[in-house]
Amino acid sequence: MSATPVTPALPPHRVAILALDGVTPLDLSIPAQIFSPRAETPYRTTVCGLGDTVVTTGGFSVTTGGGLDDVRAADTVIVPGYEPGGELLAKPSDEVLDALVQAHERGGRVVSICTGAFVLAAAGILDGLHATTHWLHSDELERNFPSVTVERDVLYVDERDVLTSAGVCCGIDLCLHLVRRDLGAAVANRIARGLVAAPHRDGGQAQYIPAPVTMAGEASLSETRDWALHHLDEPLTLRMLARHARVSPRTFMRRFATETGTTPLQWLLSARISKARELLETTDQSVEQVARACGLGTAANLRLHFRRSLNTTPTAYRRTFTR
Repeated sequence: MSATPVTPALPPHRVAILALDGVTPLDLSIPAQIFSPRAETPYRTTVCGLGDTVVTTGGFSVTTGGGLDDVRAADTVIVPGYEPGGELLAKPSDEVLDALVQAHERGGRVVSICTGAFVLAAAGILDGLHATTHWLHSDELERNFPSVTVERDVLYVDERDVLTSAGVCCGIDLCLHLVRRDLGAAVANRIARGLVAAPHRDGGQAQYIPAPVTMAGEASLSETRDWALHHLDEPLTLRMLARHARVSPRTFMRRFATETGTTPLQWLLSARISKARELLETTDQSVEQVARACGLGTAANLRLHFRRSLNTTPTAYRRTFTR
């Protein structure tokens, strides 16, 4: 039997999006959209800057709603990618860097999208941590900030209170990951569906997919992935997926990795864990029932994968996100 989740009266969570001159419009709009006010979320989002307007790389300006005081007081600060004068290494002003450091020191979560990682690195926030940025600029980040361990082939890096994403659309994955951490998979998946975005791409997937656009004469495997999502309770195999796509298993493996940056089995496991999370949040099914419904078979197997991927148990997860 499904239990109707009760909308919690959560305290406001202040999100400051720090837009610097030369901000990339898409990088700015991603967190503004995902953390926009909704009845089911506590986010109160403000676009902040050094002045009343910020010049974007798109040739237009954006009006800000706050300044550095809002950055210092925020629960989450997000720095979108930017290109100041076309020079990525143009160091932000000391007052910008100081505001970020103060936000972090008072316990705020600090996040970058794409080349926003250069700002966090310049502030010293990434010292001793793992981080990522757009694959085109990984060498530059590593060369200029040797105290940062640059992860080149991931979508995003989660260091708990410091998070960085790779280029552009990887910011969607990171922001949805933050919502999932804060409010659970059900809310994150509803937001993803509204964006017509993939509900969950694990941060460890490759950010650079050599041929993201399907080659002429080939059909995308998206239909097969969608079919698999509706049959997760079944014992899906590589051969079954390949048969559905009407290709050989070897061709399926190659094209799946090209389109998604991961393997079919890794993708299936991630999808099953995501479904289990949503069922634990939104139904009163037993752990054993959830394990069967998401295709992980037994409660013991579900506990094993929850421990490996989330460092918790299904029961503890349910307590956290059932309010």
